[in-house]
Amino acid sequence: MGLLNGRRGLVVGIANEHSYAYHIAASLARDGAECLFTHLPGEKMEARCRRALGELGLSQAWLRPLDAGSDEDLDRVFGEIGSEFGRLDFLVHSIAFADRAWLKEGTFTATPREVFTQALDISAYTYMAMAHRAAALMTDGGSMVAMSYYGAEKAVPGYNVMGVAKAALEAATRYLALELGPKHIRVNTISGGPLRTMSAMAVGGFSQILGWVEARAPLRRNVSGQDVGDAAAFLLSDRSAGITGQVLYVDCGYSIVGL
Repeated sequence: MGLLNGRRGLVVGIANEHSYAYHIAASLARDGAECLFTHLPGEKMEARCRRALGELGLSQAWLRPLDAGSDEDLDRVFGEIGSEFGRLDFLVHSIAFADRAWLKEGTFTATPREVFTQALDISAYTYMAMAHRAAALMTDGGSMVAMSYYGAEKAVPGYNVMGVAKAALEAATRYLALELGPKHIRVNTISGGPLRTMSAMAVGGFSQILGWVEARAPLRRNVSGQDVGDAAAFLLSDRSAGITGQVLYVDCGYSIVGL
């Protein structure tokens, strides 16, 4: 019996078959969950998402376009879910954005206001915005999970404004957990190790980061997509019923190493 049999949830963030959201969806589907999906607006992004879902055997899954920076789009998507399904049991938030021109060493102090604002909006505020709308559909309680990275806690060269945004995401997780707890809704974040996703490749020096983690992490390897996917399935299931407001590190132990 799967951990998530009979559970339905929304997965936001599949851009292609390398996305963390893709691996999370694979684990959720394997554990019996019914997943609904969104894709970035545009035919090209829809085609990429559909191709990835096809790889998972989910080509017929519910899929809608979503500009997460638009309150109107958020209202439309969650409104459609409410009308068609009536309830949600879980939410996966796996999106982030910062202008890649400012994700290079030596550029952080000059980050323009609009770049900073957009990074925090898409990478952190949208978790709050989605949580607010999803909570209204979690009439029997539920669970939410977002994706972070160690650069939220420590200064990682080139991660820059994205690190600040991820720190805000982790703080938002704690406040969401506090407010939604009485409704039996749990809110957590996974701090995954570096993975070759479309977003990660925008960070300057990413290949060096992969090499450093592999050499220094206690498990002497980089994290796999399934590592993170299975951790997400755990956090979204009743097996983690006493866990909320936490950042779970799934990084082969790299975050415990001092040198």
